[in-house]
Amino acid sequence: MRVMLAEDSTLLREGLVRLLAEEGHEVRAAVGTGVELLAAVAAEPPEVVVADVRMPPTHTDEGLRAALEIRERFPATGVLVLSQYVEKRYATELLTDGSGPGGVGYLLKDRVAQVDDFLDALDRVGRGRTAFDPEVVRRLLARSTHTDPLSRLTPREAEVLAAMAQGHTNAAVAARLSVSQSAVEKHINAIFDKLELTGRGEGYSKRVLAVLRYLDS
Repeated sequence: MRVMLAEDSTLLREGLVRLLAEEGHEVRAAVGTGVELLAAVAAEPPEVVVADVRMPPTHTDEGLRAALEIRERFPATGVLVLSQYVEKRYATELLTDGSGPGGVGYLLKDRVAQVDDFLDALDRVGRGRTAFDPEVVRRLLARSTHTDPLSRLTPREAEVLAAMAQGHTNAAVAARLSVSQSAVEKHINAIFDKLELTGRGEGYSKRVLAVLRYLDS
């Protein structure tokens, strides 16, 4: 897979370059700013971009803004952002921005140290799917549910939707929750009904709408 990296920490950036190379990925560029990342992607769009949310010069949201611009200008390129903290607004912006085939993901930097989790997220984003950090999803689920449509979900339905938000397929959700795939499908249909998504499209589009409602509530 062709990958580009944007991370201002030289140590982490070089570590990611080495890890990805060892796993057979081709790192086309490894830069330290959002501006450099945009220039590299514009010259030759990769399959996936991995970018830190906060980079120079202000260390606020330069990486996120670069990621959002890449989603808009190069919709076929997947975007996986890394963050030190759970920032719900950023997670929501990433998923709601753009409608192209490129995947999207949001991982906490601690997850990078868990190599298998990081590589799995990268693979999912590269295949056009979502990959949201379990801790991000847990924090979103822990918010107040007063007047929240998600409060209508049963605990099991909430678990299924949380796993969907992480980017897992029905089969993967079934394995994680130790239930049958048909049970997962029934839960998902119930989720669509309770979130009033019936009649709004079939398959993946309806699934994305459910996750958007989950992140945006």
